[in-house]
Amino acid sequence: MTGETADPIARRSPHTATDPARLLRRSSRRREKIPTAGGSTLHLLVLSSTTEDTTVVDLATRTVLRVRVPWPPDYEPDITTFDVVEVTVADDPERDDLAQPEATTAADLPRHVGTLKGRQLRKLLRRMVAGPDGPLLGFPGPSAPYWEFRGFRPSVALIEPTRSPQLIRRQADGSTWVRFGWDRDDVWLPVEDRHAARALDAARRERLSGKSLSAALGFAPQYLLVTVSPPRDGHCYKVCAAILPRG
Repeated sequence: MTGETADPIARRSPHTATDPARLLRRSSRRREKIPTAGGSTLHLLVLSSTTEDTTVVDLATRTVLRVRVPWPPDYEPDITTFDVVEVTVADDPERDDLAQPEATTAADLPRHVGTLKGRQLRKLLRRMVAGPDGPLLGFPGPSAPYWEFRGFRPSVALIEPTRSPQLIRRQADGSTWVRFGWDRDDVWLPVEDRHAARALDAARRERLSGKSLSAALGFAPQYLLVTVSPPRDGHCYKVCAAILPRG
């Protein structure tokens, strides 16, 4: 892997040492386009990360991306919410997924730059919030056939629930779900946030809300990061990728 030590799990050093807050301030002073050529370097704010999908904000353009990272087999990602990482774009970024038009591919593992926090992070998140002016992610219901996607609607939305979320464990299959209000809708979504699932385990509860949920998470939930899943049996599903604090 480019720029890696012999051990791919070892902490990766960024090619350019820089301050995450400085990267964000720079983007507010000039307009840039995301570099798309293979080998380009991106500085990204992590919103959620799994072995399958890492959702980020490009700090140069404040654009949401979904990065496919080549994590080693059976390895849990070692980056977390609000980390800032440096990523090199793969020679073939594979930008042809019509259900996930924001997707791109990393050439190697992310390199940790720092963590973004404070007022600048809160302002960035506030600007990203999607308004309840139509179906969540542009289509009604919990899923849609893959063939219906045309690459014209986003596959990511940062939302501020209109009714506080509840975290729920389903006994039938042990899955974790979040229930919340979105405009006038009562929405239930499967949760892919590892921290949220562990919070339920630690609390030894099947349902958490209000102060109990905040205590279990370690923060008051302010936002939900909702994404479109990869196709499963021909359908793409709405999922909650992360439960996020105010910043």
